[in-house]
Amino acid sequence: MILLSIETSCDETAISILEGEQDSPLIFSVLSHKVLSQVELHREFGGVFPAVAKREHAKALPGLLAVCLKEAGLLDERKIERSLSEEKIEHLRELFSKETLLLDPLLIFFSSINKPKIDAIAVTSGPGLPPALWVGITFTQALSHIWNIPLYEVNHIEGHVISALLKKKNKKMYEMQDIEYPSLALIVSGGHTELVRVSEGRSYEIIGETKDDAIGEAFDKVARLLGLPYPGGPEVSKLAERARRGHKVPRKSFVLPRPMIYTKDLHFSMSGLKTSVLTKVKALKEGELDEIAKEELCLEFENAVTDVLYVKTKQAIYESRAKNLLFGGGVSANLHIRDMLSGLAKEESVGLYLPERDLTGDNALMIGACGLFMIQQGAQPHEEIVAKGTWRLRDL
Repeated sequence: MILLSIETSCDETAISILEGEQDSPLIFSVLSHKVLSQVELHREFGGVFPAVAKREHAKALPGLLAVCLKEAGLLDERKIERSLSEEKIEHLRELFSKETLLLDPLLIFFSSINKPKIDAIAVTSGPGLPPALWVGITFTQALSHIWNIPLYEVNHIEGHVISALLKKKNKKMYEMQDIEYPSLALIVSGGHTELVRVSEGRSYEIIGETKDDAIGEAFDKVARLLGLPYPGGPEVSKLAERARRGHKVPRKSFVLPRPMIYTKDLHFSMSGLKTSVLTKVKALKEGELDEIAKEELCLEFENAVTDVLYVKTKQAIYESRAKNLLFGGGVSANLHIRDMLSGLAKEESVGLYLPERDLTGDNALMIGACGLFMIQQGAQPHEEIVAKGTWRLRDL
């Protein structure tokens, strides 16, 4: 089976083409895998601007798909362009009534290439920014209708869960590792902080989550408070690691709280921690927020977050009787948190599964792998898909 996957949940336009057999365990090869980041465009806003993200996805998708098809050896260009039937053109006009930027490029696209040898299409339909999600959904619905290819909707968070289980066999081939259940997934990103009990058969139970800011969001907000460039999370971690390597100890006035660390539940709260950083910054006199102060604040902030994650995840392993720990989401690239979880897994005698570093961020490979897994598990295609900005794992 050859599957095309598309991801546009935030500010990365991503497309992958995967080829796999529906055997167990799931093994697939990567025919093409591309990610176009919009970071530079959003940097001036200090965060993702939804209208800009939507526009850039619409501009990028047709050309990026052509590049991926060519790389995969699936681009069959027509020697003579052939227009679509009036019926199909009218269908596209209706489909793109709210996404007009995509209509003309797609009409040219469909008239200049033949249907590729693709068996299924998977698209992220949530959670994420609705304007961004709608572009990917509408685009794939057009492909599905014109080419008569079944379309599957994928939950972005489930994609991150699956990414932790993907083991690279070689440069172009992955295997989805078979694990014992129940397991625990820790998903930490710019929009999500969740502890999820994972059972066999794509059964997910959220047992802990943030009550306000997600951890990735808190990293970015702290970065802005310290005048660090966007995206802020990696910048905070870079300064924290520099301080850690230099054996620096944050001054007493920089000590931060560990929010909800002693509560009996498994939930998180990061807004107070961000506010504490703001208070520390405001207490400094002019010129005192120098590089040394920034390094110490970043170190203390990252340590505070890691301490809370350690306690909550350890409790969740115990309460869920997890045999394995899966770590996914954009913050799963954080080396300090990965090291902490590695130590915790050894303490608790559970398996630890981490995504490849290039799969920690938003990407279409994890969406495609999730699509292949869903099909393997008997999922049915969808004729109508809508953007689900707050789609929860529990609602699968």
